[in-house]
Amino acid sequence: MALPIEDYALIGDRGTAALVGKDGSIDWLCLPRFDSPACFAALLGTEEHGRWLLAPAEPVVATRRRYVDGTALLETTFTTADGELVLLDVMPTGDGRADVVRRLTCTRGTVRVRHDWVVRTDYGKVRPWVRHEEAHGEDVVIAVAGPDKFILRGPRLPHGHHGHHSDEFELSAGEEATFSTTWVRSWRDIPEPVGFDGPIAATAARQRAWSQRCPDEVPHADMVRRSLLTLLLMTHAETGGIVAAPTTSLPEDFGGERNWDYRFCWLRDAALTLESLLGAGYDTEALAWRGWLLRAVAGDPADLQIMYTVDGGRQLPEMELPHLPGYADSLPVRIGNGAVCQRQNDVLGEVMIALELARQAGLHESTNSWALQRALVDDLAEHWGAPDNGLWEIRGPQRHFTHSRVMVWVAFDRAIRGVEEHGLEGPVERWRELRDRVREEVLEKGYDEERGTFTQHYDTAEVDASLLTLPLVGFLPPDDPRVLGTIDAVVEDLMRDGLLLRYRTVSGVDGLSGDEHPFLACSFWLVSALAAAGRRAEAEELMGRLCGLANDVGLLSEEYDVAHDRMAGNFPQAFSHLALVQAALSLR
Repeated sequence: MALPIEDYALIGDRGTAALVGKDGSIDWLCLPRFDSPACFAALLGTEEHGRWLLAPAEPVVATRRRYVDGTALLETTFTTADGELVLLDVMPTGDGRADVVRRLTCTRGTVRVRHDWVVRTDYGKVRPWVRHEEAHGEDVVIAVAGPDKFILRGPRLPHGHHGHHSDEFELSAGEEATFSTTWVRSWRDIPEPVGFDGPIAATAARQRAWSQRCPDEVPHADMVRRSLLTLLLMTHAETGGIVAAPTTSLPEDFGGERNWDYRFCWLRDAALTLESLLGAGYDTEALAWRGWLLRAVAGDPADLQIMYTVDGGRQLPEMELPHLPGYADSLPVRIGNGAVCQRQNDVLGEVMIALELARQAGLHESTNSWALQRALVDDLAEHWGAPDNGLWEIRGPQRHFTHSRVMVWVAFDRAIRGVEEHGLEGPVERWRELRDRVREEVLEKGYDEERGTFTQHYDTAEVDASLLTLPLVGFLPPDDPRVLGTIDAVVEDLMRDGLLLRYRTVSGVDGLSGDEHPFLACSFWLVSALAAAGRRAEAEELMGRLCGLANDVGLLSEEYDVAHDRMAGNFPQAFSHLALVQAALSLR
């Protein structure tokens, strides 16, 4: 059975990522890309669905973990009655390969080690053909199935059958053992060993150089630095695409159906990530993301999708995997995401904010990039009145969601700024007229005069945590009475055990059964809204609590189950980490 979500840590090579448990088991890894089928899928099933365990074979007295300073190199220290064992996990970056390297070092006494290597392709469904052979002057284990070949190297290789290889051996103080798993296409020759010291040192240097650029003068600077490094690991180095999370189907409702695949690039999440990076001074990163955006949305503006694959592909049909029992029996396990076909009118507003911030940071606006933005805004001008599925990908009826309407206003507003402040060309008079019409509509239909709050959509008195972003995007001043009333209404209706829900699921608006837990990004939005409104003490108190919810290595999931003190939803979640960065910048 998989560990609690908070007991995992992330390693990655900016092409894909793995989750490593406190028990020394890699329970989730998709190779060679974030959205490839998993070869270790025990996270959503059992060890027979694939995992890679390196840990003491004897009882563990204590376990502690840390990332090596300023990097994503994960160090796990196991203490047993007879000794101490340190496991260093890393995926080397910058070499164009797909490797996971694991080094065991005995620092005290003698420790007996257990080594299980269970490879399964197609999300734990297919048992590969496994054999031992010699390559490059060393013995290796080879696992092959369809297009995939996995090569295990090490000083002592496990033996077994049916793709389940196990071994036990002893390490004494001062001894080391280094193992690696490498993925290649099945028709390729076995590559040379990846090595250890050189690639690991280069990887650490790259990651440290990134994290050292993080501003120190922000509250909770260590958490901001870890969040920025986590966002880097979820950004594909070659394409520039930013995935929402490296996992699929970790439940929002344990035992329920709210299980979704987040291994794709949402325009909204990517734009918000870019906003966080720009706010923290990472200006040049905007160029790679803008390139991904131009490639992904090229074509008819009417065909704009809300999400794409890592390389900008458009096909990600939602499917179920009945052979997997699901995390904590949460079914179905899904791959792909049916929300790709939804209309979400807020997305373009987020994109236009990010690109306007890039212009303010000095990024030159190319002819093609502005032409694309202009075409998208012109298309919005023809269809801005249509209802949509909203920020939260509601699977119920489409509505006129207030947040979506405000973000339509934002799209026109940032396009106007492009003309007025940066000298770009566009039908600015028409955009101004539409911006004013949208604003008037929102103030008339999205605001409840009696209660003094904005509402989730035009046909309800319910509120939604997304309304906290209205002052943050400039729709109204942060101290406007309508904003202050909305903050109070959101807190009154959506606060659960000190954290905010996205909305009340009992309203039935999302068309799904079950409930969900507080959504961490929403509470970070509350921090930003409170700080902007001058309620700094409240903002600081909430920020401190939120940062305290991170696990022992500083990672956050999508949601938090306060009653059982555990994380919920896909992990780690870009939305949570980018909102943390934005909240810290707001407090600064």
